[in-house]
Amino acid sequence: QVQLVESGGGLVQTEGSLRLSCAASGRTFSTYVMGWFRQGPGKEREFVAAISRNGDTTFYVDSVKGRFTISRDNVKNLVYLQMNNLKPEDTAVYYCAASKAPFLLYYRNKVAYDHWGQGTQVTVSS
Repeated sequence: QVQLVESGGGLVQTEGSLRLSCAASGRTFSTYVMGWFRQGPGKEREFVAAISRNGDTTFYVDSVKGRFTISRDNVKNLVYLQMNNLKPEDTAVYYCAASKAPFLLYYRNKVAYDHWGQGTQVTVSS
């Protein structure tokens, strides 16, 4: 079992940057695929980024490629989402999630993620 707590959200202007953090409890953090998802107003929760268990492989939704970077620290039980050149359409609640499913098959499928944080609000003003 793992518990996740996000932090780092806030209000930022267009082209600004934020770094989200997700702290995980437990001693099995490195056995989980980690992902970031977001849910904008009136929208479904969507995949943003995912990182493999040892951190050597990452995937992103097309709309954030080149602007967002996911990383993890398996010693400190942390996963990060560095967000640069933010746009108003990035406004959403961002969720950290953990999965035991095979990475390459299920990394963007929210149903495959067993554990979720409470979310952190990111608002990008124009």
